[in-house]
Amino acid sequence: MTTPHPRYTAAQLPAGQPAHVVAVTRDHPLRRRLLELGCIRGAPIQVLRTAPGGDPVELRLGGTDLALRRADLAAIEVSLPAEVSE
Repeated sequence: MTTPHPRYTAAQLPAGQPAHVVAVTRDHPLRRRLLELGCIRGAPIQVLRTAPGGDPVELRLGGTDLALRRADLAAIEVSLPAEVSE
């Protein structure tokens, strides 16, 4: 029996936590641009660091480093990789 992986938004990821994109909110104003930047299902995403005050957030999306506002990261649904069992 497979347990579904919990889903989060990219805004909830701590720095250094690897994840994968599940979806981008359909009605978000930057949706098209995020898709053009490679924010598609299955793409690896990782928060690198957060600016003082919490905004913007530097992240790695696929092989590209970029900075987005936390409000925009909330539109990106992500899943965490499966935990490795020994």
